Amino acid sequence: MIECRELYKSFGSVQAVKGVSMNVPDGTFLGLLGPNGAGKTTLMRMMTGLLVPDSGSVAFDGRPMNRNAVDVKRSVGVTSQHINLDKELTVEENMEFTGRLYRMSKAEIADSTDRLLTFMGLDSVRGRIAQNLSGGMKRKLMIARALIHNPRYLFLDEPTVGIDPNARRDIWDFLRIQHKEGKTILLTTHYIEEAQHLCSDVMMIDEGKIFREDTPEALIAEIGPFKVEYDTGERMESEFFRELAAAKARSAELEFPCSVLPSTLEDVFFRYTSRGVEGWK
Repeated sequence: MIECRELYKSFGSVQAVKGVSMNVPDGTFLGLLGPNGAGKTTLMRMMTGLLVPDSGSVAFDGRPMNRNAVDVKRSVGVTSQHINLDKELTVEENMEFTGRLYRMSKAEIADSTDRLLTFMGLDSVRGRIAQNLSGGMKRKLMIARALIHNPRYLFLDEPTVGIDPNARRDIWDFLRIQHKEGKTILLTTHYIEEAQHLCSDVMMIDEGKIFREDTPEALIAEIGPFKVEYDTGERMESEFFRELAAAKARSAELEFPCSVLPSTLEDVFFRYTSRGVEGWK
């Protein structure tokens, strides 16, 4: 269990996180969603001990997370949204260097490296210099590196940003396996469909506050599982319905070209963020 209590963080006059409290049970796959500047990365950095909160606390199974919490940090794996590989090292050397930081034995590093590079489809490039990898391969290596010490908790900040759809799907498949093996995973992403496909729970954050939390299915059911989407000639509009029959009846009334479609988590995100946080209350 991860417990956050009344976390605050400011940068100068900007309050990035404002009194966030949350519990993340073991085995959860949690998506943190919000617009740019909402506080997602700042919150994640405080949870992983990379940033000291102005006030509040983070605990993993009752053990406080802080800069000196070595044992707690060994239970956590982290990937940042920015590529931070050692560019001059090979794929295998990046894995070895990270394993040494966690004081793993040579045999443990070798076994974990072989397993993870095979899972991620990187075994054939293990001798390639990291800076010569494709964008998708770099992202895969960052995730493999974060998992080398087999952490219980995995934090992923925009893990698939800027990569092609095939590489993104490969990462999705790998993360599903990690979740099924019992890992607790926290994910920030701008790809809303990514959260819908992967996450068991979603938290919406804006202006430094968590303002909505539920499963993707429950959030979609709240606005209506069916939508009528149509083009007015000036903009695209969507209307949401509880029943498919009602959506079809509405589509028959419209003079514009329209489609009846299943609602998605992206619809939830855009509907409420366009109305502002007050729209969630």
